[in-house]
Amino acid sequence: MPETMGLSRNETPFWSHEPGDANQTAKEDPLGPEVVLVPVIFGCIFFLGIVGNALVMVVIGRIKSGRSRSTTNIFILNLSIADLSFLLFCVPFQATIYSLPEWIFGAFLCKSVHYFVTVTMLVSIFTLVAMSVDRYVAVVLSKKSPCIRNRRNALLGIWLIWLLSLIFAVPVAQHQVVTDHPDAPNSSFCWEIWSERVARQTYKVTILVIGYLLPLLLITCCYAKVLYHLHKKIKNMSKKSERSKRKTAQTVLLVVAAFLLCWMPHHIIAMWVEFGDFPLNDASFAFRIVSHCLAYSNSCVNPILYAFLSENFRKACRQVFTCHIFYPPPPVKKIARIRMENFSTTHSTTNV
Repeated sequence: MPETMGLSRNETPFWSHEPGDANQTAKEDPLGPEVVLVPVIFGCIFFLGIVGNALVMVVIGRIKSGRSRSTTNIFILNLSIADLSFLLFCVPFQATIYSLPEWIFGAFLCKSVHYFVTVTMLVSIFTLVAMSVDRYVAVVLSKKSPCIRNRRNALLGIWLIWLLSLIFAVPVAQHQVVTDHPDAPNSSFCWEIWSERVARQTYKVTILVIGYLLPLLLITCCYAKVLYHLHKKIKNMSKKSERSKRKTAQTVLLVVAAFLLCWMPHHIIAMWVEFGDFPLNDASFAFRIVSHCLAYSNSCVNPILYAFLSENFRKACRQVFTCHIFYPPPPVKKIARIRMENFSTTHSTTNV
């Protein structure tokens, strides 16, 4: 049976139905601003994320050259698929929590939605790690790069990422149930219920480590090595190379900062609930909404950081979408060269 409706004792994932938080507020104030404001904000994030990730997938899919299947582009494509799936599974259902007084989608969707949200979240994070390792090999280990960075190894890495994510998310499906509560006998809630508190805390800490702390450490270390290598390599080169180095450093900082800031509030709340006394008030309610928005926003900024900041990707966009209003078509003489360019070339110092 579920415990009390207070989040400090019965916490569920950030995307789940939380009667002790959203629904309690809705019942006390059915016309509260979150009923309208939150779905609108979620809708904007959802629209931007869908458009950005779909555009990346279309561009990579329509490029005719063999370089479109390079390791970098394979990882970018997988990242876009994961982020798109995360938004599709998460945002629409989460938005209803702030607008409806109960879970209306049944037991099957209660389990399946939360399971696949966890899967796609982990796939997105693991792919970011794989991309940072790929950049490290391409720049720092450039002599060994042709042997390591090939299509076969990239696809093997993708399969491993999905397999690990599917396995790590199993406990979510096992413990996600639809039930009611004595204080609301006629309402159904989608709760994550564990029989043992220690087992639940262990799983939460495991997700924190493999889904945030370890990825953050690996991403930071790989890109720090890349920046250090580029600093030594182009230290005595031209001003153009110096500008390229600064651009690379800025992009790296954006990548690390986006991952750090977007997922930090969610994990703070998760640990606060498990090992502290998470309050139920207006401030904590607003903090939880902010954590939702930031987590979803990471799936919106990934296409910008890993694709649209690349000059080669923008060229490919102009090549695929020949709309004269938004993208003037490239000169005929340059089409062949653009097709042979990778979105993030191995020896480029301007792309991460």
